[in-house]
Amino acid sequence: MPINIGIDEQDRQQIAEGLSKLLADTYTLYLKTHNFHWNVTGPMFQTLHLMFEQQYNELALAVDLIAERIRALGFPAPGTYKEFAQLSSIKEEEGVPTAEEMIRLLVEGQEAVVRTARSIFPVVDKANDEPTADLLTQRMQVHEKTAWMLRSLLAQ
Repeated sequence: MPINIGIDEQDRQQIAEGLSKLLADTYTLYLKTHNFHWNVTGPMFQTLHLMFEQQYNELALAVDLIAERIRALGFPAPGTYKEFAQLSSIKEEEGVPTAEEMIRLLVEGQEAVVRTARSIFPVVDKANDEPTADLLTQRMQVHEKTAWMLRSLLAQ
């Protein structure tokens, strides 16, 4: 059955493509954060272990919201490591970084997700797609706040 939500198919496709990149970035950041949760060591272990757990749990919920918005727009959501690796602007890490480097890498990842979300806004605004605009705004708020909190741990 055709989708008739007031957004033409071409705009819906462009939005879904942008959201697919956001989904890939979010999932990649989820995986990186979970990895760091498992492997962090050092004097800040307890603080970082718990903080990373809160962050990866929030990211796990976010990927579902993003994927469901892609589906609501009428397109398949990417869902494989191969697709995520092709779409994501966040690279995977090799080895186990120090706790301080983990924090830096997660700040970079949080900020990358914000940039990806922000890049989708022109087509979302043009199409008057308020549900996607709301989702993007909420995601940007979460990631900007998380980046600030992580960055604060690095202050000298």
